[in-house]
Amino acid sequence: MAIADILRRLGVALALGLLIGLERGWEQRELPEGRRFAGFRTFGIVSLLGAITALLAPPSTAYLLGGAFVALGLISAAGYWRTSLEHEDLSATTAFTILLAFALGALAALGQLIPAASAAVVVAVLLGFKVELHAALQRIERPELLATLRLLLISVVLLPVLPDRGYGPWLVLNPYRIWWMVVLVAGLSYIGYFAIKLMGNRLGAMVTGLFGGLASSTAVAIEFARQGREMPGLRGLLADGIVVASAVMFPRMIVISAVNPAVASRLAPPLLTAALVVMLVVVLSMRATRDLRTSTEQPQLSTRNPLDLGTAIRFGLLLAVIMLLARAAVSFAGDRGIYALSALSALADVDAITLSLATMAGKGQASESSAVVGILIAAAVNTMVKPAIVTFVSDATMGWRVAWPLLLAIAVASLWLMFPGLLP
Repeated sequence: MAIADILRRLGVALALGLLIGLERGWEQRELPEGRRFAGFRTFGIVSLLGAITALLAPPSTAYLLGGAFVALGLISAAGYWRTSLEHEDLSATTAFTILLAFALGALAALGQLIPAASAAVVVAVLLGFKVELHAALQRIERPELLATLRLLLISVVLLPVLPDRGYGPWLVLNPYRIWWMVVLVAGLSYIGYFAIKLMGNRLGAMVTGLFGGLASSTAVAIEFARQGREMPGLRGLLADGIVVASAVMFPRMIVISAVNPAVASRLAPPLLTAALVVMLVVVLSMRATRDLRTSTEQPQLSTRNPLDLGTAIRFGLLLAVIMLLARAAVSFAGDRGIYALSALSALADVDAITLSLATMAGKGQASESSAVVGILIAAAVNTMVKPAIVTFVSDATMGWRVAWPLLLAIAVASLWLMFPGLLP
C-alpha cells in the first residue's frame, strides 16, 4: 500500500474519532480535568489505534485486531465501573462509544472510508440529540410505540418472507406485492398520524386537514363535520379543512399508483390540476373570510392509532378481493366492468382500487388508458362522498361549502379526459 494512501486512511480514522470525541468532550465539559472517563483526545487516539491495529493485522493474523478490541473493552469496563461508583451514573454510553470508535477507525483503515465517516456522523448526531430523544420518548404513548413496532413487523419481518409470485385465478394474487401495498398505505397513515399530533393543534384546521389527508380524508370529513355541528361559528373554517384534506388525496393517489410509473405519469396532470384548483379556492376563501385570524377557537382532529394489525390485514383482504374482481371485470365485461367496479369501490376507499388497477396495467392485464380512467372515476366518486357525509352529519350549508370547490376541481380535471391528446 502506498504511503499516501496509508496516511489518508489514518487521517480519516483520526478525524472521525475526534468528531465523536468532540460531542463526548462537550457533554462532560463541566467535570474537572482528570475526572472524565473519555473525552476529545481519547476518542481520537482510540480511533487511530483501531486504524493502526487493522493495518498491522493481515488476514492471517486477524486475532491481533480482535485481541486489541477485547483489551479496549476491558479498559472501558473498568473505567465505567469506576465512574459509576464515583458519580452514581449508570449510563454506559461512553464505554460502548469507545468500542465503536475503535471499530470505525479499523473500518477506515481497511479502505471503507465513506461507510466509516457516515457511521461516525450518525453516532455523533445520536449522542448530541440525547435531550431531544429522551424528551421524545417521554411524549410517546404506548399505542404509538406499538404502532411503530407493528409497522416494522409488517414491513421488515413479514414482507421479505412472502413469495413474489402469482396465485389463484388468473395468477392475480401476488402475496408479496399485495403486502407491499399494505405497507405503503400503512406508512402514509403512520406519517399522517404523527403530523396531526405534532402540528395540527398549533397551526389550526388547514394544517390538520393537510396532514390528515395523508391518513384519510374521509376521516377528516367525518370528524370536522361533527365539530361543525357542535361549533356552528367554525363551520366555514372546518369546511376549508375538509377541502384541503380532499385535495391531499389527489397527490396521494399519484404516489400509490407509482407502482406503475407509466400510469402515475398519466394520472399526474389531471389529479395535480384538481389539487391546485382546490388549494386556490381555499386560499381565496381564507383571504375573504379571515376565519383563521378572527376565530379564537381552534378545531382539533381526534386522531387515533392508524396501525393495528387487524386494520392492515383487512386492507390486504379488501385489496385481494378488488384485484380479483377487477381482473374478472376485465375478462367478462372489458373496460366497462373496470369503470363500474371503480365507482363502487370508491364509495369506501380509493387506495385499493388505485393500487389494483395500476398493478394490472403493469402486468398487461388491463390497458393503461382503462386503468387511468378507472382511477379517475374512483377519485371523482370518493371526492363527492365527502360533501354527502358533511351534509348528513352537520348541515346542507356546510355540505355545499365543501361541495362546490370539489365540483369545480372535478370539472377542471375532467378536461384532461375530454381532450385525451393532452395526456402524455
